[in-house]
Amino acid sequence: MSADRGLQFDEPPIFERGAPGRSGASLPGFDVPRVVPREVFGALSRALPAGLPEVSEPEAFRHFVRLSQQNFCIDTQMYPLGSCTMKYNPKVNEWAARQPEFLGLHPLCPDAYAQGSLEVMWRLSRMLCEVTGMDDCALSPAAGAQGELTGIMLVRAFHRAAGRSPRKVFIPESAHGTNPATCALTGLEAIKIPKSDDGLVHVEDVLRVLERESSDDVCALMLTNPNTLGLFESHLPAITKLIHDRGGLVYGDGANTNAIMGQVRPGDLGMDVVHINLHKTFTTPHGGGGPGAGPICFKSKLSPFAPTPVLVREGEHFRLDRDRPQSIGRVRAFQGNFGMFIRAYTYIREMGGEGLALASQLAVLNARYLWSQLRDTLDVATTQPCMHEVVLSDETLEKTTGVKTLDIAKRLLDHGFHSPTVYFPLVVKGALMIEPTETETKQTLDEFVVALKHIVEEAKTNPAVVKSAPHLPRLGRLDEARAARKPRLRWTAEPDGDNSPG
Repeated sequence: MSADRGLQFDEPPIFERGAPGRSGASLPGFDVPRVVPREVFGALSRALPAGLPEVSEPEAFRHFVRLSQQNFCIDTQMYPLGSCTMKYNPKVNEWAARQPEFLGLHPLCPDAYAQGSLEVMWRLSRMLCEVTGMDDCALSPAAGAQGELTGIMLVRAFHRAAGRSPRKVFIPESAHGTNPATCALTGLEAIKIPKSDDGLVHVEDVLRVLERESSDDVCALMLTNPNTLGLFESHLPAITKLIHDRGGLVYGDGANTNAIMGQVRPGDLGMDVVHINLHKTFTTPHGGGGPGAGPICFKSKLSPFAPTPVLVREGEHFRLDRDRPQSIGRVRAFQGNFGMFIRAYTYIREMGGEGLALASQLAVLNARYLWSQLRDTLDVATTQPCMHEVVLSDETLEKTTGVKTLDIAKRLLDHGFHSPTVYFPLVVKGALMIEPTETETKQTLDEFVVALKHIVEEAKTNPAVVKSAPHLPRLGRLDEARAARKPRLRWTAEPDGDNSPG
């Protein structure tokens, strides 16, 4: 390169300059690269370039960063959603899932050319079996709800293979709403076990309900442990024996496994099948309702009915077995959400058994710390210390100030915290469910406590401020009822000048 000629490259030009563009013409002073001849698209081709604004890369980048900063996310603020468990997603997980050897693998790739990926899936399934105390695992379900559905389908297939067709499934009143929904989808009947005063399921509670039903009609018990009140079901061994003695099976809703991994295993408590939300316990993203993964782990007596394809190991090789006559069939396209498997596997390998056990201990410690700090600020759902989440109630506050749980949740946005889960479980009046997980520091928890106490005090002295919150975010309080009745799917200007999206 000589100084008087400027930059010169030996490589050929990226575009063929000076040639006609898509329209067969070029703008003065601007050579349009020839990409596709106009005749290929005919009337669909542009006559002139699109006329998009020309901005620099920093301007474009800052624009999208500013948009992203208008949203709450776990990377920037505490996200204390109870039950949903907005757990931090380690960045090493994302690095692993983006490795080209994984990212570029076609889902229809023959087993012989996907041995490494199949081995990762097999190893993950063994790890999940170890965590849950089960014998076998199916990774394919798309999320917790589908894992739950798949588990109950296994239970039905098990009974049918034994020549039985029981239809009654017993579910505690405080269960996730997906439990009775699963029963309806599989043609079973949900029988409610009423909530006890201490929030736990007792042997007497189950026995009282069982005595009203025929023993031949006992299909299963569905039970969440720890339950949705954040309490550990301490009577499980006796309860599971009660169900087994009547020919039924026990399904464990593993949504709250983050509180017990490394401490106790559902299989050791007598459960027959359990699902695990990888996004709740093993740090994979929620992804706005997807992508998700809800593997199920189960005892060997249910293995013949596992969804296909079944991943099997033969010596040092792995293959997907589709020849399973008793299988309930395929429940998900291909083999499941492989990217989530990589993330969960990376997390487990990084933490190890001791790390997972420590994570559950810290999750419980953080939640109990919040319980101890807030039990005199709002009503608590239970008087005994919680496990992974604390459930508060607005019962007294609403009676004295008119301020409700929803008002508190929206006011928390002004303090820089995403709102906790509200109005669940339904058995608690005005429930406010808070789950800090193990990754929040004591400093962050103290800041959250100060904010919540300030809001409660504010409700007593100036309730109008709380009831009209939030005030600081870009959008104020939206009309949820109106939005539900008349959803506005695109921006329009109304005659009264109200352009707000609600």
